[in-house]
Amino acid sequence: MLSYKTCALALCVLLTGCSLFEKKEDPKPVPMPPPEVTQAWLDEYEPLVREAIKDSNFEMERRENLLVVTAPVKGNFNPDRPGMLLPVTLGPITRVAKVMEKDSKVGVLVLGHADSSGALDTNRSLSLERARAFTAIFRLSGLKQDRLMVKGMGPDMPRAANDSANGRELNRRVEILLTRQDTLQALIAKYNTPDPAPAAATAVAAVDKAADKPAEKPAAKAAAKPAAKAVAKAPAKAKPKAAAKPAAKPATKAVAKTADKPADKSTTKLADAKKVVAADQAK
Repeated sequence: MLSYKTCALALCVLLTGCSLFEKKEDPKPVPMPPPEVTQAWLDEYEPLVREAIKDSNFEMERRENLLVVTAPVKGNFNPDRPGMLLPVTLGPITRVAKVMEKDSKVGVLVLGHADSSGALDTNRSLSLERARAFTAIFRLSGLKQDRLMVKGMGPDMPRAANDSANGRELNRRVEILLTRQDTLQALIAKYNTPDPAPAAATAVAAVDKAADKPAEKPAAKAAAKPAAKAVAKAPAKAKPKAAAKPAAKPATKAVAKTADKPADKSTTKLADAKKVVAADQAK
């Protein structure tokens, strides 16, 4: 009975893929080891891992403080059962697990990735299922649970744009991150809260630019309108002045006429008076 319970418990652990990622406690920060220690570890394990994955479609990349083995979904998982490994995949995973199992200072972080097609929850669930399929092989190979962690990233960390079939194929993958165990907690913090994607940063920058443009346009319009009004008012003021000058001439003529008319009448009366005086004298 005890043996049955032990087997059942082991099966549950393999199927559920329990990991530190699934705990709700926040990981405590762990300082990175000295660079010379990390580089020595990479120098030792890089050739061993390359040998373990040869003759497979796995890829290996050496980064700053870890080795990353990438297994594409195509050729490693059953097309009809997306979470099931193909037999050809078991060999390279087992060989990598055996290399890691020999060193108690090594930690393993398995990340599942998906493309962005379909529902987000479905993609995250599928990416976690595929990552757990890898961790199950590591456990069966003797790697202890406290050195093995798993996370389903869904479409959050794409390798390529999802706007083409080739890009989506590159994004469907499982990554095995191999590093010293004392840096594993730092990696957990990094992948538990990933940095914003470049496409998100671009969108924020676009929003900022769009927000700045309306502020510039009203200022330009406000400056342009007063200038236009000032130009329009200047001719309007000049026209009344031009119209006032012709109006002054009739006034001059009127004064001249009024001055001439009295002069003519007085001259006529004087002449008549002289005639009357002359006539009286003649009498």
